[in-house]
Amino acid sequence: MAYFLGIDLGTSAVKCILVDDQGGVKSSHSVEYPLLQPQPGWAEQHPEDWWKGTAACIQALLTKASVQGEEIAGIGLSGQMHGSVFLDRELEVVRPALLWCDQRTAAECDWIEQTIGKEELGRLTGNKALTGFTAPKVIWLRNQEPQHYDRTAHLMLPKDYVRLKLTGAFGMDMADASGTLLLDVAKRKWSPEVVERLGIPMEWLPPLFESNDVAGHVLPAAAELTGLTAGTPVVAGGGDQACGAVGVGVVQQGIASVAMGTSGVVFVHDDTYQMDPECRLHSFCHGVPGKWHRMGVMLAAGGSFQWWKNHFAFEELQQAEAEGRDVYEYLTALAETAPLGSEGLLFMPYLTGERTPHPDPKARGGFIGLNLRHTKAHLTRAVLEGITFGLRDSMELIKASGIEIKELRVNGGGARSLFWRQMIADIFGYPVVTVNSTDGPAYGAAVMAASGVLQKDVAALCDEWIQVVDRVEPNPLQQREYERYYEVYRTLYPTLRTTLHQLNDLVSP
Repeated sequence: MAYFLGIDLGTSAVKCILVDDQGGVKSSHSVEYPLLQPQPGWAEQHPEDWWKGTAACIQALLTKASVQGEEIAGIGLSGQMHGSVFLDRELEVVRPALLWCDQRTAAECDWIEQTIGKEELGRLTGNKALTGFTAPKVIWLRNQEPQHYDRTAHLMLPKDYVRLKLTGAFGMDMADASGTLLLDVAKRKWSPEVVERLGIPMEWLPPLFESNDVAGHVLPAAAELTGLTAGTPVVAGGGDQACGAVGVGVVQQGIASVAMGTSGVVFVHDDTYQMDPECRLHSFCHGVPGKWHRMGVMLAAGGSFQWWKNHFAFEELQQAEAEGRDVYEYLTALAETAPLGSEGLLFMPYLTGERTPHPDPKARGGFIGLNLRHTKAHLTRAVLEGITFGLRDSMELIKASGIEIKELRVNGGGARSLFWRQMIADIFGYPVVTVNSTDGPAYGAAVMAASGVLQKDVAALCDEWIQVVDRVEPNPLQQREYERYYEVYRTLYPTLRTTLHQLNDLVSP
């Protein structure tokens, strides 16, 4: 039997999965690596850690699954978007990569929009300048570390660095390139106007591919490190959100997804290129060749729940460890004991700034409405409700754009909890489904690999491999009650924006 290897380069770990030629997952493995935060609001990683982790992960997975390298028919890569990898002419890393969640580039974003003009930038790239994107990081390097800028000869994204180490070939897919702010998303090519006006050398940018295009073949040296076979085809793959959407079958009009990772993403397929005139939503190329998507991004969705777990769930952590269970099961069960709306308590999930619909690196989180009746259960439920309200903000923009949504496909941490799936259905007002593929971006990367190697359409493969396994309908009574709370939630950021900025400025270096 032939297998396809899906590799997802996340923020905290790399995940590798083996998928057979019928779409079944044979095995998976993960390897963690460190995140560097040298200053508040900064986030960096060493690209070498990604490659070492990936090589170790592949080797361990093949051993675990008792699969030989020659049984791997193709490899696909997914990865965290926007991260800037700077290489010199000898392909050595110039400095640690600046990640998607790094917030240091607010001044550079302002300069980009002043230099090109907000409307013109939106027309050319489909997006506004945001601190997470790649282009502002390049300008920051030029302004703040000219010695590193002068050494740079190649600009890459995280997964593309790993593919370079695997194959020796440069390349970037359309979906991931969309998040650089250097791509003409409508025309699916680098924007010479943007690149020239920002003064970024065009020769730094790699060749572009569709996600299922074969972009290289495994090198003998990489084969020796990983247990793969030299010459195995490696497709371009995609950014984690495009791959995650493919991995749950969001490959046709009318289906949207809600992805609950560290960040949270509301994602909708587009058969034709469309953009939000105010650029509140991202307009990107999809991992489906010749298609596009729009999405809204919350920077700390699962990240907010993880923060709550890390700092306030000591009893649950001990109990989970003792019983060998997932601590989030205990926390969602605790949240379920509190009433809908947490008795007038709201949580603002802007722990690392925000992107959609409030592109504000100075936005901050908070509990609003605390009183002496509130318990840990109330606060836990408020965190889940606040995350879901924040994600609905993106869906409201998608609805306003005229796209008709029939169902939501939920993946990531929130998908495991029936309680949270029901909450999403009630707050969004749409049926929420889960599918048989639960490996998200890694599964989507494997689909891309199979599509490229077998020369089969991505959407057709998704129809064959992905089936709905659970469906939750909105509860009309709970939906109406949540609507009242959501209307209050929407007033919080505009009301508190000035205060949040003042607090942020008090502690900024």
